Amino acid sequence: MRLTILGGGGFRVPLVYRALLDDPARSVSEVTLYDTDPLRLKVITDVLARLAQDHPAPVAVRLADDLDTALTGADFVFSAIRVGGTAGRVRDERIPLSEGVLGQETVGAGGVLYGLRTIPVARHLAERVAARAPGAWVINFTNPAGMVTEAMSQVLGERVIGICDSPVGLVRRAARAAGADPAAFADPRRLRYDYVGLNHLGWLRSLAVDGTELLPGLLADDAALASFEEGRLFGGEWLRTLGALPNEYLHYYYFRRETLDALRDTARTRGEFLDRQQGGFFERAAAGDPDAAHALWERIRLEREETYLAHSREASGRWQRDSEDLEGGGYDRVALALMRALTDGRGTRLILNVRNGTTVPQLAPDAIVETVCEVTAEGARPLPCAPLREDQLGLMLQIKAVERATVAAATGQDHAAALRALALHPLVDSPAVAARILARAAAA
Repeated sequence: MRLTILGGGGFRVPLVYRALLDDPARSVSEVTLYDTDPLRLKVITDVLARLAQDHPAPVAVRLADDLDTALTGADFVFSAIRVGGTAGRVRDERIPLSEGVLGQETVGAGGVLYGLRTIPVARHLAERVAARAPGAWVINFTNPAGMVTEAMSQVLGERVIGICDSPVGLVRRAARAAGADPAAFADPRRLRYDYVGLNHLGWLRSLAVDGTELLPGLLADDAALASFEEGRLFGGEWLRTLGALPNEYLHYYYFRRETLDALRDTARTRGEFLDRQQGGFFERAAAGDPDAAHALWERIRLEREETYLAHSREASGRWQRDSEDLEGGGYDRVALALMRALTDGRGTRLILNVRNGTTVPQLAPDAIVETVCEVTAEGARPLPCAPLREDQLGLMLQIKAVERATVAAATGQDHAAALRALALHPLVDSPAVAARILARAAAA
């Protein structure tokens, strides 16, 4: 199979390539990288060359000079772009914070601003895929993953699937904390779970191994909850009140005051940290010995993982991430499992961003949801789930309205839809604030 990565100069591309090298099935024979930034592409190519150096049968890497060439003949396309770079993320976060509301890459006003900038480009990519590689599966890594996947699906239908490593990480950590047999993690016949929501807005509501439900016991055990990230983020009392384990990004919604206070007190936002960190990495790697680029990348990658969701951790007790969660590679494992299931016909179950169908009856059939799917060579089919509680459904409906308004604004240059997307977000507390954020973003 031939894989094309759009955003091939992205910092996390080596994680994907490392997973392909470790794949015993040798599913991918060639990787094509395309990026609009030649310096970043050169640096990442050096890192990949070092990864492949001692491998007995490395996956071939090809660079493409233009988009259509990159797409032609592809069986799979990974969309991993960052429109505006990390400098754009800095603006997405700082503009809302200047108005006293949360700004984050995928959550709140920052997520809406990022979506408005990214969706037109993502839709163009989808149109070129349809023209040059109509039989390819598109796996979308690009954030905000839910609304970007929804925009691309308007062109590609069910042949675009969004992925995120947060849900599978939650399932893995919860199962480990509950004392589940580690061998069950990779066996969908033994490990069953109910997870439903939108990207960065979902809940794990059931977790069973060999038919035994583990979640109630885990929620009742404060020591077990304190042993993993989501338990420490939300605290046992609140988790028992919810009766579920939320995706880590729901901390922005449930503890918005504490998180906003932590952000206000920080010298640098996450975007500013990454802008400085990654900018420094690419400059040093480009100017130095290509053989040293891999070691430098590994150091920077570990630092990036150690500081993930730092402000939420600051707001919930200043705890450090577990060593198991610093490995990275969540996205690449999900992507590789998805690719295998779409090609080998044996099938598996994964948490993915796909069209809703009838999974959540209150949402439109074409709305993108994040839920458990059965994946075969025919595609990813969302499984039925238990009815949502009113608080879960209410938040999903409101955020889905924001997402769809953002898609409408970005694809139709609709100012009213953009204002509606910002003003209706539960983390933006005033239409006047929304209008000022939108105006400042347009002028930036």
